Amino acid sequence: MSNIDPKVLRHKVENIGTLPTVPGVLKRLSGIIEKPRITLVEISAFISNDPALTTKILKMVNSAIYGFPGRIASVSHATMLLGLNVIKGLLLGVSVFELMQKTMNGLYEHSLACAIASRVIAQKKGLKEPEEISVAGLLHDIGKVILMLEFQTEYEAAMNEAQTKGISIFEAEKNQFNATHANVGSWLAEKWRFPRSLIEVIEFHHRPALAKNAPLETAIVHMADILVRARGFGFAGENYVPEVNPAAFELLKLSAADIKDVLKELEENMESAEDIS
Repeated sequence: MSNIDPKVLRHKVENIGTLPTVPGVLKRLSGIIEKPRITLVEISAFISNDPALTTKILKMVNSAIYGFPGRIASVSHATMLLGLNVIKGLLLGVSVFELMQKTMNGLYEHSLACAIASRVIAQKKGLKEPEEISVAGLLHDIGKVILMLEFQTEYEAAMNEAQTKGISIFEAEKNQFNATHANVGSWLAEKWRFPRSLIEVIEFHHRPALAKNAPLETAIVHMADILVRARGFGFAGENYVPEVNPAAFELLKLSAADIKDVLKELEENMESAEDIS
């Protein structure tokens, strides 16, 4: 059993800027994301001052993930079109993905695939802001990156435990940390002033029946996560494919044809999405 106190863990996570393991780009970024009244103009300027970041954001926005292929030429156009929450999430996504590739091979691909599947399901359900759900799919496992960065030995032990006992990484994390990647991700999302719905999706993507404010959005990302694992895109820390939560399944009411469509779009889009990194 773990001797890590969740309160201490939360304090560490919330002070991510002071963690020695966190790269400079994430520290700078958390500073800008945390500003209470950040404007689209400020965030555009922040991105535009960094040519590498500009390229990555435009690549991501014009990729299959968002469904605006090749139409957006400037950061200011992207921010206006997508809005503050999506741009903040994207910024975080492209910065964290570099870490993902270093810390857990396959998590990047898993997250990209979840972003695509979440958008497709959201469109099928007629949601007005499918891009916001896509960002939630992109960031749902961000807690894993932080745990792996800051507690590599313990996180590798959790992955080994999941493997040897045939349990989910979620259960193994509880044993190692007295908390899960979903907790860690939601603490960060709260600290970074993301909307309540995004915080909830990150916190409850394994237990969607607990979502109070955003049950549909949480069910969508839950379903996307499981479809992506079942299809075998990427690696989310264990080889275990959890069952779909019955309440989420009931809420979504996806037909077999719908699921087939989602998987088809996933197949087609992942090829073009994988060259974003």
